[in-house]
Amino acid sequence: MLTDNVKFDERGLICAIVQDWESGDVLMQAYMNEEALRLTQETGYAHYWSRSRKKLWKKGETSGHVQKVRAATFDCDRDCLLLQVEQTGAACHTGSRSCFFQEEKGDPAAGVRFLSELERVIDGRKQNPEEGSYTSYLFERGVDKIAKKTGEEAVEAVIAAKNDDKGEFVGECADLLYHLLVLMREKDVKLSDVCTALKERHQ
Repeated sequence: MLTDNVKFDERGLICAIVQDWESGDVLMQAYMNEEALRLTQETGYAHYWSRSRKKLWKKGETSGHVQKVRAATFDCDRDCLLLQVEQTGAACHTGSRSCFFQEEKGDPAAGVRFLSELERVIDGRKQNPEEGSYTSYLFERGVDKIAKKTGEEAVEAVIAAKNDDKGEFVGECADLLYHLLVLMREKDVKLSDVCTALKERHQ
């Protein structure tokens, strides 16, 4: 049972860290009591204890932004729980995908984390096309157009690599990555699929 041998604090709570099960992005942090743990296990959807309202709540019960639990792992002391979830909509009450969006200046990992956000934006354009959107235009034209543009951007990146201009090369790499993500979405391939393949090759 998920509630077995849990080390609750003096308030009867443990900390829960919530992570996107595909991208690995940290979405939020909350607290759970024994009942929240039990309901999370029984229903498969995340439940928490609100310290301010002093009541049990199911994530997304009013907004619809529910969290379907894919995995749950305790730390070595069993006083903190890591939930890996399939997040519907935003995790943060501000409307942001993650509560951890206030990036510190100079964070070297911020750009890498943005790839997951860009993937979601591209998926949104695929699901809900927008007039005037270049991404929606590419999806409308289909795989041949997207593949052609990806090939063109790859060539431009190679040419830029031969020049002594780092800014130009970075820009061309950005163009290539964007078009590759669009092509991946058109072929129903996720960034996590590619990362898994790379990890397996490394291992």
